[in-house]
Amino acid sequence: MDWPNLTTLAVVLVLFAGIHYAGRRLNFTAVTLLALAIGVGVGVVFQDHVEYVDPIGTIYVNGLVALVGPLVVVSILSSVTSLGDIGELRRVGLRSVFWLMLTTAVAIVLTLGVALALGVGRGASLGSGGDVDTNSLKQIVRPFTDVFVDFFPQNVVGDLADGNIIPIIVFTLLVAIGYASVAQRDPEVVKPFAALLDAGRAIIYRVVGYVIWFTPYAVLALTATAVSNAADDRSRIWSLASLLAITYAVCAVDTFVVNGVLLRVAADVNPFAWFRKFAPAQATAFTTQSSVGTLPVTTDLLTRRIGVPADVAGFTAPLGTTIGMPGCAAIWPLLVAVWGINATGMDYGVTDYAVLAVLCLIVSLGTAGVPGTATITTTTVLTAAGLPLEFLALTLPISTVADMARTMTNVTAAGVAATIVARKEGRLDDAVFAGDPGPAEPSHRSEPADLDDHPLTDLDRELHDASR
Repeated sequence: MDWPNLTTLAVVLVLFAGIHYAGRRLNFTAVTLLALAIGVGVGVVFQDHVEYVDPIGTIYVNGLVALVGPLVVVSILSSVTSLGDIGELRRVGLRSVFWLMLTTAVAIVLTLGVALALGVGRGASLGSGGDVDTNSLKQIVRPFTDVFVDFFPQNVVGDLADGNIIPIIVFTLLVAIGYASVAQRDPEVVKPFAALLDAGRAIIYRVVGYVIWFTPYAVLALTATAVSNAADDRSRIWSLASLLAITYAVCAVDTFVVNGVLLRVAADVNPFAWFRKFAPAQATAFTTQSSVGTLPVTTDLLTRRIGVPADVAGFTAPLGTTIGMPGCAAIWPLLVAVWGINATGMDYGVTDYAVLAVLCLIVSLGTAGVPGTATITTTTVLTAAGLPLEFLALTLPISTVADMARTMTNVTAAGVAATIVARKEGRLDDAVFAGDPGPAEPSHRSEPADLDDHPLTDLDRELHDASR
């Protein structure tokens, strides 16, 4: 019997009971953050003995990812039925892409400024290039033409199975545009499709409610596993501690300061209140390290607590898992590049850094919101810029720890973009944003079965009925 791992599992189950008890008295945000703190403690105390705890978090992430494909499909199709016409869909789409790309562009400027001002990597010893095997990294380098071709579906069933979000979005948009076109000419013909969509949306959102209910427990398990793994690598991480610290600092500034300014200026909302309401999605992103996996939580909070219409949240948030992604497509690639450039004393000028920035912006057009994406995007950027892949290979020991902050930055940017788009459309519900979710909030539920009156479904139905 593996008593150390069994002991850890037993302790975690007892802590689950405590979280369940706390959930009756605290709101969902507080319980999730409490679980995050407890998870850190478990990872530190039971280091190397979380083998039986790890599957709990893995099952949760798998459940979230399994929901992504169906959720994207019903969200985008619902967006079209609610938006009413192709012109409105085009306007919302263009605004979504603009704000998602703008958040990435700002992150690029911020990261370059901080990295160059601090001289990241200066004085570091990278060792000889022969010490690092980069063959596996070279294998994942893909020309941008191949990336662009993969934007378009070849086998939609395969794309759903593989979680290829961009082809799913493109295919769903084609169906949605076809629906809108037919609905304008003969509304009676598409009524059965709309009714089927309503039923599918209600079912998917009910399942999302069940998964969200389990979030605090999964956050505890995921955090404990991540902290334990990080502790195992502490001897290797120490030499890269400054790079890791700067990554967290830049991600924090971009997540809270930059986005806070955008929320106040572009969306005219209180950023402190917004972050308080959106905190569960940030905690989920931080622990799951998956923007796609966090999508069910993101859309739920945007709709139910922040007041973003379901059609806008269901359109912009999924788009934000593939376009933008400032943490993985801007902050990390640039920090790794500057770190390596300074450490090796390469002669790099203003024009070179400008090209590096543009490459990051281009790569952000097709970033996948899953764990490990930053490795692919950074490999692509370094290769396109003619920089050695050793830069990235040497940072792999801290990449998993850095991915927590990167993913939280990605998810926050998507949520901010959705909020801004809703405001620019004149459809952000200030009453919902200002209100207290009260007993309808998932944290006040003791059992997932109690989510029968989940407000997200009711709000969706009201919005859809109002658009008809």
